[in-house]
Amino acid sequence: MATIGARIAERDRRRFVGRRPELAFLERCLEGETDAAVVFVHGPGGIGKSTLLRELARRAGACGRRAHFVEGRELAPAPLALDEALGPAREDAAPLVLIDTYELMGALDGYLREQVVTHLPERALVVIAGRERPSRGWFEGGWEGLAVALELGGLSSDEAHELLSAHGVEEGERAIDLVAWAEGSPLALALASDDALATAPSPAPGREGREDDLERPELVRALIHRLAQAEIDGPHPGPLAVAAVARVTTIDLLREVLPDVDAVQAYMWLRERSFAEPLGEGIALHDLVRKALHADLRHRDLDRERMLRRRIVDHLHARARAGHELLSIDLAHLMENEAIRWGFSWEGSGEYRVDEVRPGDADEVRERLGERDVPERWPHVAPYFERAPERISLVRDLSDRIRGFQLSVTIDTAPAFADEDVLLGPWLAHARERADGRDAVLWQAAVDFTGDPRGRVQSMLGMSGILRSGVVNPRFCYLPIDPRMENAVRFAQMSGGVHVEELDRSFGAPVKQQCWVIDFGLGGLVGAQRNLVYAELGLVPPPTVPVARTGAAEETGRAVARSEDELAPDPVTVEDVREALRNLRIPHKLAVSPLASGTTQERRAASVRARIDDAAARAFGATPNEELLRKVLVRGYLDPAPSHEQAADELALSRAAYFRRLRAAAERVAALVAESA
Repeated sequence: MATIGARIAERDRRRFVGRRPELAFLERCLEGETDAAVVFVHGPGGIGKSTLLRELARRAGACGRRAHFVEGRELAPAPLALDEALGPAREDAAPLVLIDTYELMGALDGYLREQVVTHLPERALVVIAGRERPSRGWFEGGWEGLAVALELGGLSSDEAHELLSAHGVEEGERAIDLVAWAEGSPLALALASDDALATAPSPAPGREGREDDLERPELVRALIHRLAQAEIDGPHPGPLAVAAVARVTTIDLLREVLPDVDAVQAYMWLRERSFAEPLGEGIALHDLVRKALHADLRHRDLDRERMLRRRIVDHLHARARAGHELLSIDLAHLMENEAIRWGFSWEGSGEYRVDEVRPGDADEVRERLGERDVPERWPHVAPYFERAPERISLVRDLSDRIRGFQLSVTIDTAPAFADEDVLLGPWLAHARERADGRDAVLWQAAVDFTGDPRGRVQSMLGMSGILRSGVVNPRFCYLPIDPRMENAVRFAQMSGGVHVEELDRSFGAPVKQQCWVIDFGLGGLVGAQRNLVYAELGLVPPPTVPVARTGAAEETGRAVARSEDELAPDPVTVEDVREALRNLRIPHKLAVSPLASGTTQERRAASVRARIDDAAARAFGATPNEELLRKVLVRGYLDPAPSHEQAADELALSRAAYFRRLRAAAERVAALVAESA
């Protein structure tokens, strides 16, 4: 008689897609064609580890091998419980042992290795699935020849569409949106394929994208519950919210954005989450978890989300101006304008990567230009592949196929033959006529071979051109825009570009490549990025302080000179003073404060400190309570202790009493500074 369990198993079988390389390897292990006796399948939540184990069990069953399942969520953390669970496997001549949710069995790791696996039959295969990488013990002392780590990544775009089809979602714009949003996660695709979501109405006219449809509270709650709920419940909701908004979270970022939190302790807690991984100078949440947490934060506390985004963009902007040009990627991450993200963002980095030119790439690019019906472009880019490949970057997918390429130069990096280029030659001449021409990046080509309307490859081509240019913070961009591409035209317009018709050029095709020039202003690209985020938040950005720019090889020193009167601070608010108090030890942050005056970073930072020191000297009386307020301000901000907790201990105050007095003292100083502004 058919059972409900059989129906569930059949439904699960029909909905399984992809994972062909992983299954091929595991089947070779089953057949004894490799030395592997233990295989660790690891990857973030929702990536399909459990589904892979079930498919392997089905295939093993078809070959007469019995699977023995152990579920970490159901196992007591005691050796006896593990022994009992695997008792039947010891009686099997060739058991397939499948252990799932292994991250919950960490206490049994050594016992499993030394006391359990060693006593299994010789033909046994143990496949362990968990979010974390296997411990070092599995790869030393002789185990290195028997244990294999198999990292599970996201589904490819084709596999994701295949999974949607298995869930009843037909090909079309909705499917494309779901695939882009899910970032290869089978769990996200399965949840979003629910009929009510899959048939969600299109957005109202004028709405940017369809992200809101995919951030419905019910879907967000389901994702959080399935991906990370057990690890989210903890003592650090503030740092988790920061990590949900920021692309990369560092100790310095936590310290500036959440001044009342122990940044080191919070960072260490975040780092221990199984859905966090090292990235750059800090850590990043797995993208699907981050998206779900960010959407949940918006639903629950939009004001807090907006405050965090503003503080994060201020921190990143200050560091980017100080020379950390890679933070332009992180600034782009905070922008929500889809038209601009189409041309400048790093969203596709989970599925694509930027690479150098390799032997054979030129032939592949020529072939793909033909497939895109623009073969006339090849003769104009071919010389750069041959003589200046360093000016080209490629975007490749997970299978190493070329999915797009860009060719960009600056006045300082353009090869000599670029002056003869039908497109770049006139553009370079135009840029040289500008006073700040060396701060310009000029694209000869930026071709996306995928046709993805969200522009994930296109945006990476734009960002890679900026980062490879050698200009720390470019002011101008010269862009070749195909007028038939609505997204490209819209990007140029929304970025403040101007169509310079006399620089339009034809490559022999009926339609000319238009030249659009974007002037980001005195603050350069990073200033424009910050200003855009402020505009999205409905805020007026702080005044732009011009800085000397660095070209590809030398300091150009072309900052617009201003007198001290011209840089005099605008009227300030109490919140401006509070921000300055929190950043009193960070010169580049103080330099962009509305309290600052002067023409250099050092003088502007010093002017803020002087104003605050003067107010602090006048803010308190001679009574014991007034003296205590002064001491709290000193140890909290002016001469800060290593942490607020240590300051409270030094002053013999409870944590609550310390923070209450710190707020009172800061507000008093802030009021004095604001009154005298």
